[in-house]
Amino acid sequence: MSTVKSFRILIVLPFLLLTPVLTNAQADKKQAELKKLETSLAAAKAKVALNEQQSAKSDSLINLGTQMIAESKTETKAIEAARKKLDKDNVNSQKSLTKLSASKDKDESSKAKADLKALDVQYKSDSKALDTRLKDATKKMSAGNANLAKGKAGKKNAQDALKISRKTLDTAQEKYDNANGSGVNTTSKEKKKK
Repeated sequence: MSTVKSFRILIVLPFLLLTPVLTNAQADKKQAELKKLETSLAAAKAKVALNEQQSAKSDSLINLGTQMIAESKTETKAIEAARKKLDKDNVNSQKSLTKLSASKDKDESSKAKADLKALDVQYKSDSKALDTRLKDATKKMSAGNANLAKGKAGKKNAQDALKISRKTLDTAQEKYDNANGSGVNTTSKEKKKK
């Protein structure tokens, strides 16, 4: 009988010794799986944050482009008004100096001709300054349009990527919650509502 008892003990003993080892192995495997899911969840959150940042950057480019276009239009209108005033003043001054240059008095005529030349030089100088301002306003308009186009394209890309990354985040959160056994599923949409 003692042999049978010894034999039973020998058969049961390995099972008793292996049970804690197998239990620990399963716990370690579950911990490793949870760690892997936590890592994928953190990566998904980082991707969502990156896409939101890119979307905000695109919004600022759109705002900057819109502002530059508005400033350029305002500057162009001011330049057009200044050019009209310059042309009108030049024509009025030329009329009076042309009349004086046709005078019979030589001193008055020569002084009027010199003033007419000086007026022409001043007109060309002022006109060139207005052309430079107009060129700068046109460059600003082009830069504004480029920023606006770049911002809109970036916004579209960021929004598309954001949709995908939010779906990935929701999936990763669900997998983590299921593996963790919390049973509480919180999606990014529900988080936004809170």
